[in-house]
Amino acid sequence: MPFRLTQKRRQPEPPPAPPRPAPSPLDVVLAYHQTTKHAPYRYARSLGYMDWDTQPNPFRRYSGARLVALDEIAPGAEPSWDTIFQPGTIIPRPLDRRFLSQLFYDSLALSAWKEYGDSRWALRVNPSSGNLHPTEGYLISGPVAGLLDSAAVCHYAPHEHGLEVRRTLIAAQWQSLAEQLPPGALLLALTSIHWREAWKYGERAFRYCNHDIGHAIAAVAIAAAVMGWRASLLETVPDAHLATLLGIAGQADEEDEHLRIEAEHPDCLLVLYPATDPAHSNRLAGINDSQATEVATTNLVLPASLLAELTGSPAAGTPNRLSSDHHPWPIIEVVAEATAREISPEASYWHHAVDSASHPVTSSSPPARQIIRQRRSAVDMDGVTGMSSEAFYTAMSRVLPGQTPFDALPWKPAIHLALFVHRVDNLASGLYFLLRDPEEKGALQATMNPQFLWQQPASCPETLPLYLLQTGDMRQTAQAVSCGQEIASDGAFALGMLAEYEASLHRYGPWFYCRLHWEAGVIGQMLYLEAEAAGLRATGIGCFFDDSMHQVLGLPGYRTAGQPSLRYQTVYHFTVGGPVEDSRLRTLPAYAHLGR
Repeated sequence: MPFRLTQKRRQPEPPPAPPRPAPSPLDVVLAYHQTTKHAPYRYARSLGYMDWDTQPNPFRRYSGARLVALDEIAPGAEPSWDTIFQPGTIIPRPLDRRFLSQLFYDSLALSAWKEYGDSRWALRVNPSSGNLHPTEGYLISGPVAGLLDSAAVCHYAPHEHGLEVRRTLIAAQWQSLAEQLPPGALLLALTSIHWREAWKYGERAFRYCNHDIGHAIAAVAIAAAVMGWRASLLETVPDAHLATLLGIAGQADEEDEHLRIEAEHPDCLLVLYPATDPAHSNRLAGINDSQATEVATTNLVLPASLLAELTGSPAAGTPNRLSSDHHPWPIIEVVAEATAREISPEASYWHHAVDSASHPVTSSSPPARQIIRQRRSAVDMDGVTGMSSEAFYTAMSRVLPGQTPFDALPWKPAIHLALFVHRVDNLASGLYFLLRDPEEKGALQATMNPQFLWQQPASCPETLPLYLLQTGDMRQTAQAVSCGQEIASDGAFALGMLAEYEASLHRYGPWFYCRLHWEAGVIGQMLYLEAEAAGLRATGIGCFFDDSMHQVLGLPGYRTAGQPSLRYQTVYHFTVGGPVEDSRLRTLPAYAHLGR
Protein backbone atom coordinates (compact mmCIF):
# COMPACT_ATOMS: atom_id res chain seq x y z
CA MET A 1 0.00 0.00 0.00
CA PRO A 2 1.48 3.29 -1.08
CA PHE A 3 2.50 5.61 1.74
CA ARG A 4 0.78 8.98 1.64
CA LEU A 5 2.08 12.12 3.30
CA THR A 6 -0.63 14.04 5.06
CA GLN A 7 -0.29 17.64 6.17
CA LYS A 8 -0.83 18.04 9.88
CA ARG A 9 -3.44 20.60 10.71
CA ARG A 10 -1.80 23.61 12.28
CA GLN A 11 -3.08 24.32 15.76
CA PRO A 12 -3.94 27.93 16.53
CA GLU A 13 -1.33 29.60 18.69
CA PRO A 14 -2.50 30.54 22.18
CA PRO A 15 -3.09 34.23 22.72
CA PRO A 16 -0.12 36.02 24.23
CA ALA A 17 -0.19 36.36 27.97
CA PRO A 18 -1.14 39.83 29.12
CA PRO A 19 1.91 41.86 30.15
CA ARG A 20 2.63 41.61 33.83
CA PRO A 21 2.29 45.04 35.42
CA ALA A 22 5.51 46.50 36.75
CA PRO A 23 5.68 46.34 40.53
CA SER A 24 4.75 49.56 42.26
CA PRO A 25 7.37 51.32 44.43
CA LEU A 26 5.53 50.05 47.51
CA ASP A 27 5.66 46.49 46.18
CA VAL A 28 9.39 46.89 45.61
CA VAL A 29 9.95 48.07 49.19
CA LEU A 30 7.85 45.31 50.74
CA ALA A 31 9.62 42.70 48.62
CA TYR A 32 13.05 44.10 49.50
CA HIS A 33 12.34 43.91 53.21
CA GLN A 34 11.18 40.30 52.96
CA THR A 35 14.04 39.27 50.68
CA THR A 36 16.70 40.73 52.99
CA LYS A 37 15.50 39.08 56.18
CA HIS A 38 17.96 36.82 57.96
CA ALA A 39 16.69 33.43 59.14
CA PRO A 40 18.49 30.71 61.15
CA TYR A 41 19.21 28.65 58.04
CA ARG A 42 19.06 31.36 55.36
CA TYR A 43 20.87 34.66 55.51
CA ALA A 44 20.26 37.61 53.21
CA ARG A 45 22.43 37.47 50.10
CA SER A 46 25.96 38.81 50.40
CA LEU A 47 29.34 37.97 48.93
CA GLY A 48 30.01 35.58 51.81
CA TYR A 49 33.62 36.62 52.29
CA MET A 50 35.68 39.79 52.65
CA ASP A 51 37.18 40.86 49.32
CA TRP A 52 39.97 42.97 50.79
CA ASP A 53 41.26 43.95 47.34
CA THR A 54 38.09 45.99 46.75
CA GLN A 55 37.58 47.39 50.26
CA PRO A 56 36.13 50.90 49.77
CA ASN A 57 38.03 54.01 50.74
CA PRO A 58 36.09 55.39 53.76
CA PHE A 59 36.88 58.98 52.75
CA ARG A 60 35.26 60.71 49.79
CA ARG A 61 37.15 63.69 48.39
CA TYR A 62 36.32 66.01 45.51
CA SER A 63 39.52 66.59 43.59
CA GLY A 64 39.74 70.17 42.36
CA ALA A 65 37.43 71.64 45.03
CA ARG A 66 38.97 74.21 47.38
CA LEU A 67 39.47 72.86 50.92
CA VAL A 68 38.80 75.21 53.85
CA ALA A 69 40.33 73.88 57.07
CA LEU A 70 38.24 73.80 60.26
CA ASP A 71 39.59 74.08 63.78
CA GLU A 72 39.79 71.40 66.44
CA ILE A 73 37.73 72.72 69.35
CA ALA A 74 38.81 70.78 72.42
CA PRO A 75 35.98 69.59 74.71
CA GLY A 76 35.46 71.56 77.92
CA ALA A 77 33.58 70.94 81.16
CA GLU A 78 30.41 72.78 80.08
CA PRO A 79 27.69 72.08 79.30
CA SER A 80 27.11 68.84 81.17
CA TRP A 81 25.41 65.91 79.44
CA ASP A 82 22.20 66.39 81.46
CA THR A 83 22.08 70.13 80.71
CA ILE A 84 21.45 69.74 76.99
CA PHE A 85 18.08 68.14 77.80
CA GLN A 86 16.98 71.22 79.80
CA PRO A 87 15.29 73.48 77.22
CA GLY A 88 16.38 77.11 77.28
CA THR A 89 19.39 76.63 79.58
CA ILE A 90 22.13 77.08 76.95
CA ILE A 91 22.67 80.50 75.37
CA PRO A 92 22.94 80.05 71.57
CA ARG A 93 26.42 80.50 70.15
CA PRO A 94 26.90 82.87 67.19
CA LEU A 95 27.35 81.37 63.75
CA ASP A 96 31.03 81.78 62.97
CA ARG A 97 34.14 79.74 62.20
CA ARG A 98 34.30 78.36 65.74
CA PHE A 99 30.63 77.30 65.63
CA LEU A 100 30.98 75.32 62.41
CA SER A 101 34.30 73.83 63.48
CA GLN A 102 32.74 72.50 66.68
CA LEU A 103 29.50 71.42 64.98
CA PHE A 104 31.31 69.08 62.58
CA TYR A 105 33.96 68.09 65.14
CA ASP A 106 31.18 66.83 67.45
CA SER A 107 29.01 65.15 64.82
CA LEU A 108 30.74 63.75 61.71
CA ALA A 109 34.46 64.03 62.47
CA LEU A 110 37.07 61.46 63.40
CA SER A 111 37.15 60.62 67.11
CA ALA A 112 40.35 58.50 67.22
CA TRP A 113 42.53 56.06 65.31
CA LYS A 114 43.03 52.42 66.26
CA GLU A 115 46.21 50.56 65.45
CA TYR A 116 47.08 46.87 65.53
CA GLY A 117 50.35 45.74 64.00
CA ASP A 118 50.54 47.19 60.52
CA SER A 119 46.78 47.90 60.40
CA ARG A 120 45.36 51.31 61.19
CA TRP A 121 41.78 52.53 60.96
CA ALA A 122 39.78 55.59 61.96
CA LEU A 123 36.82 55.82 64.32
CA ARG A 124 34.22 58.55 64.02
CA VAL A 125 31.86 60.44 66.30
CA ASN A 126 28.84 59.15 64.36
CA PRO A 127 28.53 55.34 64.54
CA SER A 128 28.34 53.14 61.47
CA SER A 129 27.62 49.50 60.73
CA GLY A 130 30.95 47.70 60.45
CA ASN A 131 32.75 51.07 60.76
CA LEU A 132 32.22 51.42 57.00
CA HIS A 133 30.70 54.94 57.05
CA PRO A 134 28.46 55.34 54.02
CA THR A 135 27.23 58.76 55.25
CA GLU A 136 28.51 62.02 53.76
CA GLY A 137 27.72 65.49 55.09
CA TYR A 138 27.17 68.84 53.35
CA LEU A 139 26.90 72.43 54.58
CA ILE A 140 24.69 74.96 52.77
CA SER A 141 25.18 78.36 54.34
CA GLY A 142 25.48 82.07 53.88
CA PRO A 143 28.79 83.84 54.50
CA VAL A 144 30.43 82.80 57.79
CA ALA A 145 32.77 85.10 59.64
CA GLY A 146 36.33 83.84 59.56
CA LEU A 147 35.49 80.93 57.24
CA LEU A 148 33.42 81.64 54.11
CA ASP A 149 33.41 85.02 52.35
CA SER A 150 30.28 84.14 50.39
CA ALA A 151 27.38 81.74 50.57
CA ALA A 152 28.41 78.24 49.57
CA VAL A 153 27.60 74.54 49.31
CA CYS A 154 30.42 72.55 50.92
CA HIS A 155 31.20 68.86 51.31
CA TYR A 156 32.59 67.91 54.70
CA ALA A 157 35.89 65.98 54.56
CA PRO A 158 36.26 64.19 57.94
CA HIS A 159 39.84 62.97 57.33
CA GLU A 160 41.01 66.60 56.96
CA HIS A 161 38.31 68.11 59.19
CA GLY A 162 37.62 70.64 56.49
CA LEU A 163 35.02 71.85 54.02
CA GLU A 164 35.37 71.33 50.27
CA VAL A 165 33.68 74.24 48.51
CA ARG A 166 31.65 72.66 45.72
CA ARG A 167 29.47 75.65 44.90
CA THR A 168 29.72 79.37 45.56
CA LEU A 169 26.26 80.91 45.69
CA ILE A 170 25.62 84.52 44.75
CA ALA A 171 23.75 86.61 47.31
CA ALA A 172 20.40 86.32 45.50
CA GLN A 173 20.62 82.51 45.33
CA TRP A 174 21.25 82.17 49.06
CA GLN A 175 18.63 84.79 49.86
CA SER A 176 16.00 82.76 47.97
CA LEU A 177 16.59 80.00 50.55
CA ALA A 178 17.36 82.09 53.64
CA GLU A 179 14.13 84.07 53.42
CA GLN A 180 12.22 80.80 53.97
CA LEU A 181 14.22 79.93 57.12
CA PRO A 182 14.57 81.31 60.63
CA PRO A 183 17.01 84.25 60.92
CA GLY A 184 20.63 83.14 61.01
CA ALA A 185 19.86 79.53 60.05
CA LEU A 186 22.01 77.17 58.04
CA LEU A 187 21.27 73.95 56.17
CA LEU A 188 23.02 70.60 56.54
CA ALA A 189 22.43 67.67 54.18
CA LEU A 190 23.29 63.98 54.45
CA THR A 191 23.89 61.51 51.61
CA SER A 192 24.76 57.80 51.43
CA ILE A 193 27.23 55.79 49.36
CA HIS A 194 25.50 52.41 49.48
CA TRP A 195 28.53 50.57 48.08
CA ARG A 196 30.51 51.10 51.27
CA GLU A 197 28.04 48.89 53.20
CA ALA A 198 27.19 46.54 50.32
CA TRP A 199 30.88 45.62 49.97
CA LYS A 200 30.55 43.69 53.23
CA TYR A 201 26.85 43.15 53.82
CA GLY A 202 25.41 42.66 50.33
CA GLU A 203 21.71 43.18 49.80
CA ARG A 204 20.89 44.02 53.43
CA ALA A 205 23.21 47.05 53.22
CA PHE A 206 20.42 49.47 52.30
CA ARG A 207 18.93 48.93 55.75
CA TYR A 208 22.26 49.66 57.43
CA CYS A 209 22.88 52.81 55.39
CA ASN A 210 19.60 54.21 56.66
CA HIS A 211 20.42 53.26 60.26
CA ASP A 212 23.57 55.30 59.78
CA ILE A 213 21.62 58.28 58.48
CA GLY A 214 19.61 58.11 61.72
CA HIS A 215 22.84 57.97 63.74
CA ALA A 216 24.10 61.05 61.88
CA ILE A 217 20.83 62.99 62.31
CA ALA A 218 21.07 62.45 66.05
CA ALA A 219 24.78 63.30 66.11
CA VAL A 220 24.13 66.61 64.31
CA ALA A 221 21.11 67.49 66.49
CA ILE A 222 23.04 66.79 69.71
CA ALA A 223 26.12 68.71 68.56
CA ALA A 224 23.84 71.65 67.77
CA ALA A 225 22.08 71.39 71.15
CA VAL A 226 25.43 71.66 72.95
CA MET A 227 25.71 75.17 71.43
CA GLY A 228 22.09 76.16 72.08
CA TRP A 229 20.84 75.42 68.56
CA ARG A 230 18.13 73.14 67.29
CA ALA A 231 17.98 70.85 64.25
CA SER A 232 14.84 69.98 62.28
CA LEU A 233 14.33 67.79 59.23
CA LEU A 234 12.96 69.59 56.18
CA GLU A 235 10.74 67.23 54.20
CA THR A 236 9.47 69.44 51.38
CA VAL A 237 12.52 69.36 49.08
CA PRO A 238 12.30 66.42 46.64
CA ASP A 239 15.32 64.13 46.56
CA ALA A 240 16.15 65.10 42.97
CA HIS A 241 16.20 68.79 43.88
CA LEU A 242 18.46 68.11 46.84
CA ALA A 243 20.84 66.19 44.58
CA THR A 244 21.00 69.19 42.24
CA LEU A 245 21.75 71.57 45.10
CA LEU A 246 24.56 69.35 46.41
CA GLY A 247 26.10 68.78 42.99
CA ILE A 248 25.62 65.01 43.00
CA ALA A 249 22.79 64.82 40.45
CA GLY A 250 23.53 62.32 37.71
CA GLN A 251 25.91 60.12 39.71
CA ALA A 252 23.23 57.42 40.08
CA ASP A 253 22.55 57.52 36.32
CA GLU A 254 26.13 57.02 35.15
CA GLU A 255 26.52 54.56 32.27
CA ASP A 256 29.79 53.36 33.79
CA GLU A 257 28.67 50.69 36.27
CA HIS A 258 31.57 51.36 38.62
CA LEU A 259 30.79 55.08 38.85
CA ARG A 260 27.11 54.32 39.36
CA ILE A 261 27.79 51.86 42.19
CA GLU A 262 29.82 54.51 44.03
CA ALA A 263 27.16 57.20 43.60
CA GLU A 264 26.03 59.37 46.49
CA HIS A 265 22.29 59.21 47.07
CA PRO A 266 20.53 62.23 48.60
CA ASP A 267 18.89 61.36 51.91
CA CYS A 268 17.84 64.34 53.97
CA LEU A 269 18.08 68.06 54.58
CA LEU A 270 18.20 69.61 58.06
CA VAL A 271 17.81 73.21 59.11
CA LEU A 272 19.84 74.35 62.13
CA TYR A 273 18.89 77.54 63.94
CA PRO A 274 19.29 79.23 67.34
CA ALA A 275 16.70 77.78 69.72
CA THR A 276 15.49 81.15 70.98
CA ASP A 277 12.55 82.01 68.75
CA PRO A 278 9.43 80.09 69.87
CA ALA A 279 7.47 81.06 66.75
CA HIS A 280 10.06 79.59 64.41
CA SER A 281 10.63 76.59 66.70
CA ASN A 282 6.94 75.77 66.69
CA ARG A 283 6.61 76.30 62.95
CA LEU A 284 9.49 73.95 62.20
CA ALA A 285 8.23 71.38 64.70
CA GLY A 286 4.92 71.27 62.85
CA ILE A 287 2.69 73.10 65.37
CA ASN A 288 1.29 76.59 65.65
CA ASP A 289 2.10 79.07 68.38
CA SER A 290 -0.80 78.01 70.62
CA GLN A 291 0.22 74.34 70.34
CA ALA A 292 -3.21 73.50 68.97
CA THR A 293 -3.69 70.41 66.83
CA GLU A 294 -3.77 72.37 63.56
CA VAL A 295 -0.56 71.72 61.68
CA ALA A 296 1.61 74.55 60.39
CA THR A 297 4.30 73.03 58.21
CA THR A 298 7.54 74.45 56.90
CA ASN A 299 7.49 74.50 53.12
CA LEU A 300 11.06 75.12 52.02
CA VAL A 301 11.16 75.19 48.24
CA LEU A 302 14.15 75.40 45.93
CA PRO A 303 12.97 77.99 43.38
CA ALA A 304 12.82 76.86 39.77
CA SER A 305 15.18 79.67 38.79
CA LEU A 306 17.75 78.48 41.34
CA LEU A 307 17.48 74.86 40.16
CA ALA A 308 17.95 75.94 36.55
CA GLU A 309 21.02 77.99 37.44
CA LEU A 310 22.54 75.13 39.44
CA THR A 311 21.80 72.58 36.71
CA GLY A 312 23.65 74.74 34.21
CA SER A 313 26.62 75.19 36.51
CA PRO A 314 28.38 71.94 37.47
CA ALA A 315 29.70 71.72 41.01
CA ALA A 316 33.45 71.94 41.55
CA GLY A 317 35.50 68.81 42.05
CA THR A 318 35.60 65.25 40.79
CA PRO A 319 34.73 62.42 43.22
CA ASN A 320 37.59 60.06 44.01
CA ARG A 321 37.32 56.38 43.06
CA LEU A 322 36.64 54.34 46.21
CA SER A 323 37.32 50.77 44.99
CA SER A 324 39.30 49.19 42.19
CA ASP A 325 36.42 46.87 41.34
CA HIS A 326 32.87 46.19 42.49
CA HIS A 327 30.33 43.44 42.95
CA PRO A 328 26.96 44.86 41.87
CA TRP A 329 23.86 44.46 44.01
CA PRO A 330 21.07 45.63 41.66
CA ILE A 331 18.36 45.25 44.31
CA ILE A 332 19.88 48.17 46.21
CA GLU A 333 19.63 50.48 43.21
CA VAL A 334 16.04 49.34 42.70
CA VAL A 335 14.94 49.93 46.29
CA ALA A 336 16.81 53.25 46.42
CA GLU A 337 14.81 54.42 43.42
CA ALA A 338 11.56 53.08 44.91
CA THR A 339 12.09 55.00 48.16
CA ALA A 340 12.96 58.32 46.51
CA ARG A 341 10.61 61.08 47.64
CA GLU A 342 9.22 63.16 44.78
CA ILE A 343 6.47 65.17 46.49
CA SER A 344 5.95 66.81 49.85
CA PRO A 345 4.17 64.81 52.56
CA GLU A 346 0.55 65.60 53.32
CA ALA A 347 -0.39 67.78 56.28
CA SER A 348 -1.14 64.74 58.47
CA TYR A 349 2.55 63.77 58.29
CA TRP A 350 3.68 66.55 60.61
CA HIS A 351 3.26 65.58 64.22
CA HIS A 352 4.25 67.30 67.45
CA ALA A 353 5.23 64.83 70.15
CA VAL A 354 4.80 66.35 73.58
CA ASP A 355 7.93 65.98 75.66
CA SER A 356 6.77 63.81 78.56
CA ALA A 357 10.27 62.95 79.79
CA SER A 358 11.29 63.99 83.28
CA HIS A 359 14.74 65.20 82.15
CA PRO A 360 16.76 63.45 84.86
CA VAL A 361 19.63 65.57 86.20
CA THR A 362 22.47 64.18 88.28
CA SER A 363 25.20 66.06 90.10
CA SER A 364 27.81 63.78 88.55
CA SER A 365 26.70 64.27 84.96
CA PRO A 366 29.85 64.23 82.76
CA PRO A 367 30.65 66.93 80.19
CA ALA A 368 28.46 66.54 77.11
CA ARG A 369 31.28 66.88 74.58
CA GLN A 370 33.39 64.34 76.43
CA ILE A 371 30.54 61.82 76.12
CA ILE A 372 30.01 62.68 72.46
CA ARG A 373 33.63 62.25 71.41
CA GLN A 374 34.47 59.21 73.56
CA ARG A 375 31.62 57.12 72.15
CA ARG A 376 32.79 53.75 70.88
CA SER A 377 31.04 50.61 69.67
CA ALA A 378 31.65 47.64 71.96
CA VAL A 379 32.94 44.54 70.20
CA ASP A 380 32.38 42.23 73.16
CA MET A 381 30.61 42.29 76.56
CA ASP A 382 32.00 40.82 79.78
CA GLY A 383 28.84 38.95 80.82
CA VAL A 384 29.19 40.27 84.39
CA THR A 385 28.70 44.04 84.56
CA GLY A 386 25.22 45.24 85.34
CA MET A 387 23.49 48.61 85.23
CA SER A 388 21.84 50.62 88.00
CA SER A 389 18.08 51.01 87.72
CA GLU A 390 18.56 54.80 87.89
CA ALA A 391 20.81 54.77 84.81
CA PHE A 392 18.49 52.33 83.03
CA TYR A 393 15.38 54.42 83.63
CA THR A 394 17.25 57.56 82.60
CA ALA A 395 18.29 55.92 79.34
CA MET A 396 14.72 54.82 78.68
CA SER A 397 13.38 58.32 79.35
CA ARG A 398 15.94 59.83 76.98
CA VAL A 399 14.72 57.79 74.01
CA LEU A 400 11.13 59.03 74.35
CA PRO A 401 9.91 61.43 71.63
CA GLY A 402 9.56 65.18 71.96
CA GLN A 403 13.06 66.01 73.18
CA THR A 404 16.56 66.34 71.71
CA PRO A 405 17.34 64.73 69.27
CA PHE A 406 13.88 63.33 68.54
CA ASP A 407 12.38 66.78 68.05
CA ALA A 408 14.28 66.82 64.75
CA LEU A 409 11.89 64.17 63.38
CA PRO A 410 8.54 65.58 62.20
CA TRP A 411 6.49 62.37 62.05
CA LYS A 412 4.52 60.53 64.69
CA PRO A 413 6.78 58.09 66.61
CA ALA A 414 6.72 54.71 64.88
CA ILE A 415 9.34 52.67 66.82
CA HIS A 416 8.93 50.84 70.15
CA LEU A 417 11.49 48.87 72.14
CA ALA A 418 11.22 45.20 73.14
CA LEU A 419 13.86 44.75 75.87
CA PHE A 420 15.66 41.68 77.15
CA VAL A 421 16.73 42.76 80.64
CA HIS A 422 19.61 40.66 82.00
CA ARG A 423 21.42 42.64 84.71
CA VAL A 424 19.66 45.78 85.92
CA ASP A 425 19.59 46.43 89.67
CA ASN A 426 16.16 46.08 91.33
CA LEU A 427 14.59 44.93 88.09
CA ALA A 428 13.64 41.30 87.49
CA SER A 429 15.22 39.62 84.49
CA GLY A 430 12.73 39.24 81.72
CA LEU A 431 11.10 40.66 78.62
CA TYR A 432 9.97 44.30 78.80
CA PHE A 433 8.39 46.78 76.41
CA LEU A 434 8.93 50.54 76.12
CA LEU A 435 5.92 52.12 74.48
CA ARG A 436 7.03 55.25 72.60
CA ASP A 437 3.52 56.09 71.37
CA PRO A 438 0.81 55.62 74.04
CA GLU A 439 -1.93 55.53 71.38
CA GLU A 440 -0.53 52.23 70.09
CA LYS A 441 -0.80 50.30 73.36
CA GLY A 442 -4.18 48.72 72.68
CA ALA A 443 -3.21 47.58 69.20
CA LEU A 444 0.05 46.08 70.44
CA GLN A 445 -1.63 44.25 73.31
CA ALA A 446 -4.21 42.83 70.92
CA THR A 447 -1.53 41.72 68.44
CA MET A 448 1.19 40.33 70.70
CA ASN A 449 1.16 37.25 72.94
CA PRO A 450 -2.08 37.42 75.00
CA GLN A 451 -0.24 35.90 77.99
CA PHE A 452 1.99 38.95 78.40
CA LEU A 453 1.53 40.80 81.71
CA TRP A 454 1.82 44.46 80.65
CA GLN A 455 2.65 45.53 84.20
CA GLN A 456 4.69 48.59 85.10
CA PRO A 457 7.58 47.63 87.43
CA ALA A 458 7.21 48.84 91.02
CA SER A 459 10.45 50.85 90.86
CA CYS A 460 9.64 52.44 87.50
CA PRO A 461 8.77 56.17 87.38
CA GLU A 462 5.05 56.60 86.74
CA THR A 463 5.65 58.77 83.69
CA LEU A 464 7.82 56.15 81.97
CA PRO A 465 5.72 53.84 79.73
CA LEU A 466 7.80 50.74 80.48
CA TYR A 467 5.98 47.42 80.92
CA LEU A 468 7.03 43.98 82.10
CA LEU A 469 5.76 41.34 79.66
CA GLN A 470 7.19 38.21 81.27
CA THR A 471 9.87 37.35 83.82
CA GLY A 472 12.66 34.87 83.25
CA ASP A 473 16.21 34.50 82.00
CA MET A 474 16.15 35.88 78.45
CA ARG A 475 19.87 35.63 77.71
CA GLN A 476 19.64 32.59 75.46
CA THR A 477 16.66 34.07 73.61
CA ALA A 478 18.39 37.42 73.08
CA GLN A 479 21.45 35.65 71.71
CA ALA A 480 19.41 33.35 69.49
CA VAL A 481 17.45 36.12 67.75
CA SER A 482 20.64 38.17 67.25
CA CYS A 483 22.21 35.60 64.91
CA GLY A 484 23.66 33.70 67.86
CA GLN A 485 25.90 36.59 68.93
CA GLU A 486 26.90 36.42 72.59
CA ILE A 487 27.12 40.19 72.78
CA ALA A 488 23.30 40.22 73.00
CA SER A 489 23.30 37.98 76.08
CA ASP A 490 26.41 39.25 77.87
CA GLY A 491 25.34 42.86 78.37
CA ALA A 492 23.09 44.47 80.97
CA PHE A 493 20.24 44.47 78.46
CA ALA A 494 19.56 44.00 74.77
CA LEU A 495 16.62 45.05 72.67
CA GLY A 496 14.85 44.91 69.35
CA MET A 497 13.24 47.98 67.77
CA LEU A 498 9.72 47.20 66.61
CA ALA A 499 8.31 49.42 63.86
CA GLU A 500 4.70 50.15 63.02
CA TYR A 501 5.48 49.00 59.53
CA GLU A 502 2.92 48.26 56.84
CA ALA A 503 0.32 50.86 57.81
CA SER A 504 3.02 53.55 57.93
CA LEU A 505 4.16 52.75 54.40
CA HIS A 506 0.61 52.82 53.09
CA ARG A 507 -0.15 56.04 54.97
CA TYR A 508 2.88 58.08 53.90
CA GLY A 509 4.44 56.26 50.97
CA PRO A 510 7.30 53.83 50.27
CA TRP A 511 9.88 56.55 51.04
CA PHE A 512 8.88 56.25 54.71
CA TYR A 513 10.72 52.92 54.80
CA CYS A 514 13.94 54.91 55.08
CA ARG A 515 12.51 57.06 57.86
CA LEU A 516 11.62 54.01 59.95
CA HIS A 517 15.30 53.10 59.90
CA TRP A 518 16.30 56.72 60.54
CA GLU A 519 14.15 56.80 63.68
CA ALA A 520 15.73 53.53 64.81
CA GLY A 521 19.18 55.02 64.19
CA VAL A 522 18.36 58.12 66.25
CA ILE A 523 17.31 55.84 69.12
CA GLY A 524 20.51 53.87 68.69
CA GLN A 525 22.70 56.97 68.89
CA MET A 526 20.99 58.06 72.11
CA LEU A 527 21.53 54.62 73.63
CA TYR A 528 25.20 54.79 72.64
CA LEU A 529 25.61 58.09 74.48
CA GLU A 530 23.54 57.12 77.51
CA ALA A 531 25.67 54.01 77.87
CA GLU A 532 28.81 56.16 77.88
CA ALA A 533 27.26 58.50 80.46
CA ALA A 534 26.58 55.47 82.69
CA GLY A 535 30.17 54.23 82.39
CA LEU A 536 29.16 51.40 80.06
CA ARG A 537 29.32 50.83 76.32
CA ALA A 538 26.85 49.87 73.61
CA THR A 539 26.69 48.56 70.09
CA GLY A 540 24.13 48.24 67.35
CA ILE A 541 23.32 44.76 66.09
CA GLY A 542 22.42 44.64 62.42
CA CYS A 543 22.44 40.85 62.15
CA PHE A 544 19.23 39.49 63.66
CA PHE A 545 16.61 36.94 62.70
CA ASP A 546 13.63 39.14 61.89
CA ASP A 547 10.83 36.61 62.14
CA SER A 548 12.37 34.82 65.12
CA MET A 549 12.06 38.09 67.03
CA HIS A 550 8.45 38.37 65.91
CA GLN A 551 7.81 34.88 67.31
CA VAL A 552 9.29 35.88 70.67
CA LEU A 553 6.75 38.70 70.86
CA GLY A 554 3.91 36.43 69.80
CA LEU A 555 3.18 38.43 66.67
CA PRO A 556 0.99 36.57 64.17
CA GLY A 557 3.12 34.74 61.66
CA TYR A 558 0.72 34.84 58.74
CA ARG A 559 -2.20 36.93 57.63
CA THR A 560 -3.35 34.44 54.99
CA ALA A 561 -1.71 31.33 53.62
CA GLY A 562 1.78 32.20 52.48
CA GLN A 563 1.41 35.92 53.22
CA PRO A 564 3.42 37.18 56.21
CA SER A 565 1.89 39.61 58.66
CA LEU A 566 3.65 42.94 58.29
CA ARG A 567 1.78 45.09 60.79
CA TYR A 568 4.90 45.26 62.98
CA GLN A 569 8.47 44.51 61.95
CA THR A 570 11.73 44.56 63.87
CA VAL A 571 14.23 46.87 62.17
CA TYR A 572 17.29 47.19 64.46
CA HIS A 573 18.75 45.42 67.50
CA PHE A 574 20.98 46.83 70.21
CA THR A 575 22.87 45.92 73.38
CA VAL A 576 24.33 47.82 76.37
CA GLY A 577 26.75 46.50 78.99
CA GLY A 578 30.28 46.25 80.32
CA PRO A 579 32.75 46.13 77.42
CA VAL A 580 35.73 43.85 77.03
CA GLU A 581 38.60 46.05 75.89
CA ASP A 582 41.19 44.63 73.51
CA SER A 583 44.54 45.51 75.09
CA ARG A 584 46.34 44.69 71.84
CA LEU A 585 44.94 47.81 70.17
CA ARG A 586 46.67 51.15 70.39
CA THR A 587 44.56 54.34 70.42
CA LEU A 588 45.87 57.45 68.63
CA PRO A 589 44.51 61.03 68.53
CA ALA A 590 41.99 61.85 65.83
CA TYR A 591 43.98 64.48 63.93
CA ALA A 592 47.61 63.85 64.84
CA HIS A 593 48.16 62.96 61.18
CA LEU A 594 47.54 66.59 60.21
CA GLY A 595 50.29 67.89 62.46
CA ARG A 596 48.07 70.64 63.80
